[in-house]
Amino acid sequence: MSASRSETTRPPGPDEPGSGPAEVTGPGGDSGPGADLLAALLDGMDAALCAFDADGVITHWNREAERILGWSADEAVGRRGFAGWAVRSADADEVRGRLMSAMNVPGRLVHEFALLRKDGSRVLVRTQSAGVRGADGGPAGVYCAFSEVHAQIDLERSIALSEALFDDAVWGVVLVDVDLRPTVVNGHAARALGSGRAALLGRPLGETVAQGVEELEGALHHVLAEGAPRALSELWVTLRTPDGGERRRCWRSGFLRLASPLAEEPVPLGVGWLFQDVTEAKLAAQEADRLRFRSSQLHRAGRAAGECESPMEAATVCLDFALVGFADHALIDLVHGDPAAATLAAPAGGTSTGDVPPTRLVRVAATPGGSVGPCQPVATGGIPVRYREGHPALQAVARTGSVRASAPSGVSTTPTWSVSRQWPPDSVHALCTVLRSRGRTLGVVTFLRSASRPSFERQDAVYAEDVTARMAASLDLLRAQETRPEA
Repeated sequence: MSASRSETTRPPGPDEPGSGPAEVTGPGGDSGPGADLLAALLDGMDAALCAFDADGVITHWNREAERILGWSADEAVGRRGFAGWAVRSADADEVRGRLMSAMNVPGRLVHEFALLRKDGSRVLVRTQSAGVRGADGGPAGVYCAFSEVHAQIDLERSIALSEALFDDAVWGVVLVDVDLRPTVVNGHAARALGSGRAALLGRPLGETVAQGVEELEGALHHVLAEGAPRALSELWVTLRTPDGGERRRCWRSGFLRLASPLAEEPVPLGVGWLFQDVTEAKLAAQEADRLRFRSSQLHRAGRAAGECESPMEAATVCLDFALVGFADHALIDLVHGDPAAATLAAPAGGTSTGDVPPTRLVRVAATPGGSVGPCQPVATGGIPVRYREGHPALQAVARTGSVRASAPSGVSTTPTWSVSRQWPPDSVHALCTVLRSRGRTLGVVTFLRSASRPSFERQDAVYAEDVTARMAASLDLLRAQETRPEA
């Protein structure tokens, strides 16, 4: 901000030279507190200002005008118009006419002129001029505020950018104050947050963000204290929906610390938060990574199983490779007796119809129940597992497909739910996939997850079916070896 000064003149007397600067007087012709107050007000202006009386003589010239054009108040006040010193002679009449025309019209007039600096260079300025009325209501002069065009254009660009961002930009834009409460929210951000623009103002972010608000507020606090980070950050949040549900989103976010340009020292006004929803892209990238990893695991499992002498070892090795990053536990149950009989079992939850006996399964291999470890053979003596009617493993045999199951909500019911199904106590999610080979059902592989993992989804079942298809070939060979008559 530049300093400024103001001077008021009276016309020179008959014995005074007319070429020198006029005497400085206050309102009414006398210097006094009024003149000092007027000068102080003009000193605080950011825009250049000059004023003309009804005859076009300059009466006021502040320091911003001096900074832009180089002419001091002593050199400017008392001159008639800009002719011969602040504007080219060829343009003087046009400039004077357009400026003085403001005396006779209401409101303000905006013009652009090329003025001359004291060093002879030219500068394009944008002026706003308005008429001044005297005590009798008649035209008494004109005041003119002007600034360099490029500075005005920069200001207009900044305003236009702000309006465009806050209108409906591709990015969400939220301004928060030092208390981390939204003060401005654009349309994109309001839709992303699932609320109206006005409804979000002044409310804590935790009322909208169910999970992840600590990370978001931590980022905002860091920007207020340390400044904007050098790179974008990705924040996963869970939002509350109007129907009481929740939805998980990933926002790629950038932050800017806002400080007042008018303060002598930077004073934080808040944080500008710009974000874009990249949930779909992140989920697609995660799914691609998951498929790539699982494909690699299947390839490695096939290579390792090919080096095993025992069919059971080949099956368990294949299962060990599949468990990595997929499940916490796994069980292998084979059909007791003739596998062909399992295909005759009724599809109603593993129950029998007529004279067909129900399917019985024998545990042949399992991972450790209390800790993570490789799948090992289990010595049960051929005693079937006591699965109740409707057990997911029996359903998988009856349907010759995959069955998913999860414990009901509530931690207290989890051990009872899993133990009653002959699974490890920490199991919460299950996926039972049938073993099929040569058109027969050989058994079931059960994959189990604890509460720290999400439930099984359809793509998980597809992967498990690929694994069990490889295992079924080895287990079919094992059964063929066990039933082969000795020579």
